[in-house]
Amino acid sequence: MDYADARRRMVDGQIRPNKVTDPRLLAALGELPRERFLPPPLRARAYLDNDVRLPRGRALMEPMVLARLVQLLVPRPGTRALVVGAGTGYGAAVLAHMGAAVTAVEDDADLAAIAREALAACLPPAAVRLVDALPAPDGEAFDAVLVEGEVPEVPEQLSGLLAQGGRLAAVLGGGRRNGTAVLGQRVGGAFTVTPVFDCGAAALPAFAPPARFVF
Repeated sequence: MDYADARRRMVDGQIRPNKVTDPRLLAALGELPRERFLPPPLRARAYLDNDVRLPRGRALMEPMVLARLVQLLVPRPGTRALVVGAGTGYGAAVLAHMGAAVTAVEDDADLAAIAREALAACLPPAAVRLVDALPAPDGEAFDAVLVEGEVPEVPEQLSGLLAQGGRLAAVLGGGRRNGTAVLGQRVGGAFTVTPVFDCGAAALPAFAPPARFVF
C-alpha cells in the first residue's frame, strides 16, 4: 500500500473539505505516518474516514473528527497540552508536531507500548511525555486538553486542569456514537462548554457512567 498517497488523499478528501484550515495542523496530518500508530494487521485501515477499532473497546479516532477537535484548541508552539485517552499516541503526535509541549495519558499498557514505539519513530526524543495517570489537580495547569474519545460530560477532574484562558475539546454523548463535539473554556474563573459540531467517537471506558440496575 502507498501510505504517502493515502495520507495525501486523507488530507485533501477528508480534512480540507471539513472546515480544517490551520496550515500547521494540515502539515502535521500530511506528514505524520498515521499507519505507524496502529498494530501491523490494522495499518491498511489507517486512512479510512472512520474510527479504527482497537482492543478492549478503544479506537483510533476518525481523522476528520480528531482534526477538528485539535483545531478547536488553537495550539501554538509552546502550548502546554494534555491528551486524555491517548491510545496509540496519534493525537498527541499531531499536537507535538504543531509545537505543543504534550503530556499524553494512557493507562492501557498495550496501547501505550504502541504509542511509545510510534512516537519514538516519528518525533524528536521527549516531544511527548507519556504517562499512565492524570496529573495531580494541584500540579501543572494546561493551556489545552484533548479528550480522545466520547465521554458523558466533561469530567470536573479535567476542567480543573485548565489554566486561565485554557481550552478543552471533547465529544459528549451517551455511548451510541451520535455525540456532539464541544469546546470548553476557562475564563475569569468560570468554565463554560459550547457545542460545536455533531460527530461520533468511541466511548472512553474510564469515564463511562456506572451501570444502573433496571427492573
